[in-house]
Amino acid sequence: MQTCSRCNASSPDAAKHCVNCNAELVDFSTNAIALKKFRENPRVTSIRISVAHDACPLCYELRGTFEKDAVPALPHEGCSHPQGCRCNYAPVLNEIYP
Repeated sequence: MQTCSRCNASSPDAAKHCVNCNAELVDFSTNAIALKKFRENPRVTSIRISVAHDACPLCYELRGTFEKDAVPALPHEGCSHPQGCRCNYAPVLNEIYP
């Protein structure tokens, strides 16, 4: 499932637009917004994809830490979990406090 950052509605993994407000999810899903902010933040050195404890085999295989410019898009195309892809991005920081 994808969550729209504009209206907080959930849309299926394959949806291109929010089912509620029609926002383009490639730009306005919560994962897309998080990835953009992490890429722009100079304290973030790389980005980790975290998976749920009961993730499908594809998501489990694609978990890991990636360079900022090499992070796979979420949701993973081909996720087979009944609730959809539940992976998310997490920053790897080079410093915690300024």
